Amino acid sequence: MPARLFLSSGDLVADRRFDFARDLRLKGDLAAAADLLVQATELAPGFASAWFTLGQIREQLGERDAAIAAFRKALVADRDDRHGASLRLMLLGAEKLSAMPSAYVRALFDQYAPKFESALVDDLGYRGPALLFKAVLAARHAVRKPAFFRRAIDLGCGTGLAANAFARGVDHFTGIDLSPRMVEKSRATGLYAELEVADMLEGLRGKPDTSAELILAADAMVYVADLVPVLNEARRVLVAGGLLAFTAETHGGDGVVIGEGLRYAHGAAYVRASIDAAGLALSQLETLSARNEDNTPVPGLVVVAAKP
Repeated sequence: MPARLFLSSGDLVADRRFDFARDLRLKGDLAAAADLLVQATELAPGFASAWFTLGQIREQLGERDAAIAAFRKALVADRDDRHGASLRLMLLGAEKLSAMPSAYVRALFDQYAPKFESALVDDLGYRGPALLFKAVLAARHAVRKPAFFRRAIDLGCGTGLAANAFARGVDHFTGIDLSPRMVEKSRATGLYAELEVADMLEGLRGKPDTSAELILAADAMVYVADLVPVLNEARRVLVAGGLLAFTAETHGGDGVVIGEGLRYAHGAAYVRASIDAAGLALSQLETLSARNEDNTPVPGLVVVAAKP
């Protein structure tokens, strides 16, 4: 993943203390780093990056209450929550599970864009598009239909990895991504007839009824807590018999949780119930991992659902 976002305090001395604290943290001197960050926040009380990093260090030190206090200060300092302080609070159990801040996702992937493919494919063994392609082929074969789609939508299109996997089977691809820099990368591939900067739900809401035969979301639902609104819009946009295919991370329990990587994991029963609630028919749900973390496959699901 990219380097952590830095938002300057506007105070040169405070920024320098932040830099020194970051170096000390890398060297393992967490207590000294925390002291410098406290000094930085005294100089610049609205220094979101210092508050957020202080929260991370307090968490590393096992100081849960102090970490929560620092993350709350970070959230006050940056209401857009570009660092994802609200997600850290959810992970610590200090806030209820809620939607991921759009500004956090945009900032994360704008930073990630230059080395996205090499990091995802080479470092994390990403295989989501290939798994989706195989699942869609199987779903079409089961109903004796060809795996060719006139119009498809790629949600969270990133740099175009999913579109590349499906390129020969789609006549007109629309890509939707929240990150402008990711959309720039996708545009350079020439795989998309249309590209939009929008979140998944907003992008789908702008599409006419029954205007797509296939909707893909490869490694995108991990940034969506509540799947039902997206699934409802997908059903509206799909033609009868059209397919929605997506990957998700999962866990052994029920419902939705947030993991250490600040990505949502959806229980298999929750996914089934969400598909049913949206009026879609489940074609396939397999326990398959789309990527690795620390050289270990991340528990995942590959899901295909059809519009009746």
